[in-house]
Amino acid sequence: MLIISGIIHLGKSVTQLTGFSDPVYAEAYVHVNQYDTVLDVLIVNQTSDTLQNCTLEIATLGDLKLVEKPQPMVLPPNDFCNIKANVKVASTENEIIFGKIVYDITGAASDRNVVVLNDNQIDIMDYIVPASCTDIEFRRMWAEFEWENKVTVNTTVVDLFDYFKHLLKWTNMKCLTPEKALSRQCGFKAANVYAKSIFGEDALSNLCIEKSFNKPNAAVTRHVRIRAKSQVCILKLIGNLFNVK
Repeated sequence: MLIISGIIHLGKSVTQLTGFSDPVYAEAYVHVNQYDTVLDVLIVNQTSDTLQNCTLEIATLGDLKLVEKPQPMVLPPNDFCNIKANVKVASTENEIIFGKIVYDITGAASDRNVVVLNDNQIDIMDYIVPASCTDIEFRRMWAEFEWENKVTVNTTVVDLFDYFKHLLKWTNMKCLTPEKALSRQCGFKAANVYAKSIFGEDALSNLCIEKSFNKPNAAVTRHVRIRAKSQVCILKLIGNLFNVK
């Protein structure tokens, strides 16, 4: 789970880091490229003062490394600039990026001014991709992995195959069960699915769902079991399962 001081959503849109009423407004677009995460931050001076040594300061905790420190800028009144920060990510565990903007005002005798960026969580699903493994490898990992969670299916979806497709979409996992074994012409479906993070972390899932043929409008029921080495990875996948409505 990767957290950054700022309302940022990986690779999806430009989002706010500070309020419109703050003396310095900031928003960011985050570019994800394998192990590198680049923060492209727009900083706007909303004051009538010249901001000296305007700097985006970032510190990291966990398996993160700031590649290069952003350089200070001079920002004239009502002007703007772009500052980039490159962070290397090493895992999907709990990692935190702290962020703030600091600056001096020309002629002011006070200490440096600080604008702290808002806190929010970044989606680690951008680091999890569908993957394949053999039946033997799947069984070996299933026996070895300590973290497991069993999620009861709670959905309004009435078609088994539709629910299965939604589950694969929301969890970024790949079905390992042959397609011919997933026939629509039954009231029960069981399948193994698998995903892997770009850091080599494995996530396994076993899906067992059913519905009654006597009740065409009845919702899909039963459960989904997930196993992984990382508790954080499991919790994120579980959170996404609840999006399958």
